Amino acid sequence: MKADKWFVSGDLNAFFALFVDNVVNLVMLTAILAGQFGMPQDFILTRMIPGTAIGVMFGDLAYTWMACRRGRRMTAMPLGLDTPSTIGMTIAVIGPVFLESGNAMTAWSVGMATLFIMGLFKVVMSFAGDWVQRIVPLPALLGPLAGIGLALLGLIPVMRIFSAPVAGLFATGVILYSIVAGFRLPMRIPGALLAVVAGLIIYWVMAIAGLSPAPVTHSATIGLNWPGIDLSALTSGMAGAIRYLPVSIPFGLLTIVGGINTTASARAAGDDYRTRDILLVESVATLIAGALGGVAQSTPYIGHPAYKAMGARAGYTFLTGIVIGLAGIFGVLGVIIDFVPEVVVAPVLLFVGLAITEQAFSASPRRHMMAVAFSIIPCLAYVITIYTGQLLGAGARPDPSLAAQLGILAILGNGFIVTAILWGSALVFLIDRKPLAVLLTFVTLGVFSLFGVIHSVAPGGGLYLPRLPEAARSFELAAAYVLTGAALAAMLRWFPQESGQAGQ
Repeated sequence: MKADKWFVSGDLNAFFALFVDNVVNLVMLTAILAGQFGMPQDFILTRMIPGTAIGVMFGDLAYTWMACRRGRRMTAMPLGLDTPSTIGMTIAVIGPVFLESGNAMTAWSVGMATLFIMGLFKVVMSFAGDWVQRIVPLPALLGPLAGIGLALLGLIPVMRIFSAPVAGLFATGVILYSIVAGFRLPMRIPGALLAVVAGLIIYWVMAIAGLSPAPVTHSATIGLNWPGIDLSALTSGMAGAIRYLPVSIPFGLLTIVGGINTTASARAAGDDYRTRDILLVESVATLIAGALGGVAQSTPYIGHPAYKAMGARAGYTFLTGIVIGLAGIFGVLGVIIDFVPEVVVAPVLLFVGLAITEQAFSASPRRHMMAVAFSIIPCLAYVITIYTGQLLGAGARPDPSLAAQLGILAILGNGFIVTAILWGSALVFLIDRKPLAVLLTFVTLGVFSLFGVIHSVAPGGGLYLPRLPEAARSFELAAAYVLTGAALAAMLRWFPQESGQAGQ
């Protein structure tokens, strides 16, 4: 096939947009682990980034090949790092393990093992994604994403933006103008690219002029960081990764469902890909990244129609895969991450958070919007415990009543994605008057609370058999869920009536 048939001018704009999306995730991953948790940045750049980049390279090249096979006018499916789980992995898995162990190698091994397990799960679920969509109500799947959008991709980026407000707010303004409000920039410049470049110029000019604190430099260098399979690190991290199954499995499930929706949107735009093939590529890409030391999963991006509207075909994913992969292997990504402060990429993540939150509500029936809102609460509890936990770890000692409230917040936040999915499902079934589904969902909540899948009372928030001294609280929660579910199911069964929201 001739190059001019699959690579056209529209691929350049699409390449810059997809490349920036991936770099933004890598910058935030590094900034959170190094800045918030104190992990050595050189370790992140040489151990975690290369394998993560190889996963992206494999996925984008595979999608390029799929598009070329199907015809010269096909736009390849865009693949990149999944933003919610990239931030979630840093905050909910890798960072806490590092704080607990004080060892970067331990945190890395648990992170890569967690990603590897996530990849295996996704490979299996690639054949069952449609079944999950039929079983779990859509608002219950979108609700946790809305919570992540507001809590992890809303609050945390805004905090970064206000750390250097001149550069951060200006970049945010460009994002709001060009992407949120939808105004076209001159020469069709991608809004995300302009926001990052403008923010960079303002940030560095102010730093050099002494108008803002000088940035911390880490002196990343160009060099070969070829990722390999470290079996000892992978196997040693498996035991720790088991603790975080309530985090990793739901994150993997959400990208599978997202991949199904993305394939449907591509089909509506005129590019008919087989859903199972799209899901298998993203799953294998995640598996490869985990095996090679990566810590962030890949996923097809929902913006396929936008890339098609740019006039892109298959060249942009080929360029993105090659550039991201080689830049990760030869240390170029490390130099970029050193040079690009998190404040100028945070607005891009803020937009992603706002977009997925808006989608969660708009894609749900109006009568189920309360279920979406209900699902957000555990996510908010978790993001609060991130900071309170760090304060307590630093030696802060609150009074007993406040400590008790913080303990409740921690229990509510542990396993927050699973909790959010089940809470949303329970409310949808209740609104739709399905007594058996309500009962089964509440019983599932009760069983999961017994073993720490949700509301874990273990010190690290992991799984356990209900034999811990603190497990009395787990039995109390389990009994509360089962009793409530039985009562609601009985009322639905024996006192049927029209739902107050049924006509909305």
